[in-house]
Amino acid sequence: MKVHTTNYENTFIEVAEDCPAVSGEIPKQKGEAKTIAGITFEMISKHPYEYSSDDVLFQVFADKNDLTESEYEEAREKFFSKGQACLRASPLTKRYGWGVHHNENGKIALLGRETEAYQKLLKDKKLKIVKAMRSSRK
Repeated sequence: MKVHTTNYENTFIEVAEDCPAVSGEIPKQKGEAKTIAGITFEMISKHPYEYSSDDVLFQVFADKNDLTESEYEEAREKFFSKGQACLRASPLTKRYGWGVHHNENGKIALLGRETEAYQKLLKDKKLKIVKAMRSSRK
């Protein structure tokens, strides 16, 4: 079975052109249920450069589907047997004003678009810079 990945190395995902947030915003929770954006934000912001994109996306899937840890191995294999949308399509980069830096090991961290660190990464010639996907068509 072919395994797909959403991981990048030495890459910075810039906030989408049509992102309404002028700075990184913490996603609001809707009622009792955690949102995909909320789970993703919490996981990456509390553990910068600890997880890869694949780790985060699978954990969000596992949480939303109430998987037990004993189900993870098989479910992860099945999850990545099909292509998955990467963090360029995440609400964090499209709506909430967060850039995502993937280091040389493919581990990720969030940077608010208002920060000096965000601006510095945009100018880093050693990084591949990609834009997050737009929410609306041009």
